[in-house]
Amino acid sequence: MDDKCSVQKVLEKVGGKWKLLIIFNLKQNKLLRFGELRRAIPGISEKVLAAQLRELESDEFINRKAYPQIPPKVEYSLTEKGLSLYPVLDSLALWAQDNLS
Repeated sequence: MDDKCSVQKVLEKVGGKWKLLIIFNLKQNKLLRFGELRRAIPGISEKVLAAQLRELESDEFINRKAYPQIPPKVEYSLTEKGLSLYPVLDSLALWAQDNLS
């Protein structure tokens, strides 16, 4: 990974169809449970959402808090690293408004 450009490194961590949408939804709502995230992102399967959340947690973009109860309760929120992506998302949204119909 030493010789890759910065943009390539970022895309490896947050690229793809779902990760930025997960981050966006967590920023909008501060704290979401798995089912709430799934409902907020149409078209994502439970399997894919679980895998994306694991990767985002591993890369320290999100926090996962599990409560020891039945039924299981797990909440997701953004870390400081995850929150720091929001200016980038704002810029992307503005660019899309100006350049995509």
